[in-house]
Amino acid sequence: MPKPRVVYWFRTDLRLHDSPALKAALDLQPECLYPVWTWDPHYVYRARVGPNRWQFLLDCQNDLSESITKLNSKSKLFVIREAPQTLFQKLFKAWNITHLVFEKDTDAYARDRDSKVVKLAKDAGVKVIIKTGRTLYDPDELIQQNYGKPTMSISQAQAAGSKLGEIPRPIPAPNQLPDPGKRNLDFDQEKPTKSPDINAEQRDGDETSYHALAGPKNDFAVPTMEELGLKPATTPHRGGETIALKMLDEITADEVYTATFEKPKTAPTAFSPQATTLLSPHLHFGSLSSREFYWRAQDIVSKHKNASKPPTSLTGQLLFREMYFGAQAALGYKFAQTYGNAQVRFIPWHLPSKIDTATNLITGTYRIDDPEAQEYFVRWREGRTGFPWIDALMRQLRLEGWIHHLGRHAVACFLTRGGCYVDWERGAEVFEEWLLDHETACNAGNWQWLSCVAFYSQFYRCYSPVSFPQKWDKEGKFVRRYCPELEMFDAKFVYEPWKAPIADQKKWGCVVKGDGTTATEGEFKVYPKPVFEFSAQREKCIRRMKNAYHVGLRGSDKRVLNGSWRELFMDDAEGSPEGSNGPPGAMLKHEEATREEGYHPQADIDGDSGMKTKERGTRETQVKAH
Repeated sequence: MPKPRVVYWFRTDLRLHDSPALKAALDLQPECLYPVWTWDPHYVYRARVGPNRWQFLLDCQNDLSESITKLNSKSKLFVIREAPQTLFQKLFKAWNITHLVFEKDTDAYARDRDSKVVKLAKDAGVKVIIKTGRTLYDPDELIQQNYGKPTMSISQAQAAGSKLGEIPRPIPAPNQLPDPGKRNLDFDQEKPTKSPDINAEQRDGDETSYHALAGPKNDFAVPTMEELGLKPATTPHRGGETIALKMLDEITADEVYTATFEKPKTAPTAFSPQATTLLSPHLHFGSLSSREFYWRAQDIVSKHKNASKPPTSLTGQLLFREMYFGAQAALGYKFAQTYGNAQVRFIPWHLPSKIDTATNLITGTYRIDDPEAQEYFVRWREGRTGFPWIDALMRQLRLEGWIHHLGRHAVACFLTRGGCYVDWERGAEVFEEWLLDHETACNAGNWQWLSCVAFYSQFYRCYSPVSFPQKWDKEGKFVRRYCPELEMFDAKFVYEPWKAPIADQKKWGCVVKGDGTTATEGEFKVYPKPVFEFSAQREKCIRRMKNAYHVGLRGSDKRVLNGSWRELFMDDAEGSPEGSNGPPGAMLKHEEATREEGYHPQADIDGDSGMKTKERGTRETQVKAH
């Protein structure tokens, strides 16, 4: 029998250590092994990815390619610039492939993509081998052990995981790799359609990564930031298996830190160095195995008398990740939205997502139902709310692609239930764009948790943008680092600069005025006034949340699906209710809709007093969520 000719398809497993799928490929004892990455236009054009995460990905790919070449000088990571759904049917034939091997991915898009590729392989007579390696447990098996339901609490995830037995030990990296075979690409390239390009605002040059199948030099090289037309990355954090393993070595060398780590006790204001491991981006791209991380930590914990325990320990943080992956795997695309999601509470937030009624999925666009809420959102996103703690965090996120988990809690609470009353889906989209460690499962799950629509329900516990950071950093070093215009302010005013006397503001070189769109005024820097009075706004939000909890709708409720939820919120809903009927979800029709379309004009209802107010007179606007 001829020996197997194997394509190993790399995705979110950019490593050689602890790769069950790669081991399965090598166990075939193949005649040739092709380490392949397909340059998927879905991520180039359709998923929100900022320059920092692109740079981290390219770092991981280049590092992996170099590691492969060290084991076999004839091999590398062969990047082929076409969508896998169209490439593989041609590649199987051109390279006489007998086996396709890859790591399982339960993300909603990945499931669709992989099912199509598996069908292509079956039609071509190619055997497919899929192994779990991205998570500690197979998310589908976790669901089975949770009685077929999504894991919506850490206790459910722990209980389900315990039924699956001990987490397997990591597998050593291979010490050699087979040669690749012939690498002819004598077939036409199917080039993608660039429009719509959701990442257009991230580019300052032309996107040319699909110029040729094997790249501009015909050498299967990893694309460059220049080919992608991207603006330069600004993050100091770099990717790659080599860096990830070195970081893990350094962390676990401090056995006391590793054994006694408790995440809630780490400082969100620490930045040089940060208080947590910052290994999450490596877990996302697979440059670090979650099992390697788990066992390196667990072996230290097991011999330490005063070790911390899950869920606050290092191993506990990995179990939270498992919980979110189990929830997402069960719910698919709907996990990342409210509409149609039975696990998520329905709240009539401002700036609701537009729903595609053909698919019942959110579109990535939203409605401006309230111009004031839109201003809140934009100022939050751009780090100019006038609350230095919030602004510093959002600026750190945009600059570096990472913020501490308590910082994420603070900005998420501020945008949703603790201040702006803006839909959590808007915040999740911003994080999707900027986070190095963005994973749909963890990002959507965390936003649901912090907005109190799922996983967590204590909506009345809000983070103060003043007293909370003061507990960690009385001098405001973190704020001074990321809001340098406030660098000279006295510590008494660094979290509330608007309270400083004007004479002192000028003495310190910065005046507090406006909305932050103007950076200087004469010889002075300018920092914005607060976007609202926080205490009053928080109380409004809490009352609205209390009312929504009392109404008690879920995203799958028929009244949410058909828009009739409005009749339950007529006196207390924040926004602009328009009778008992309307578009699906929380969408609102604009003023120019006709009565024939089922639109019944009605004055706005104030969310606090229950009194009718003057119509805002603004046309609802559809805008891109980014």
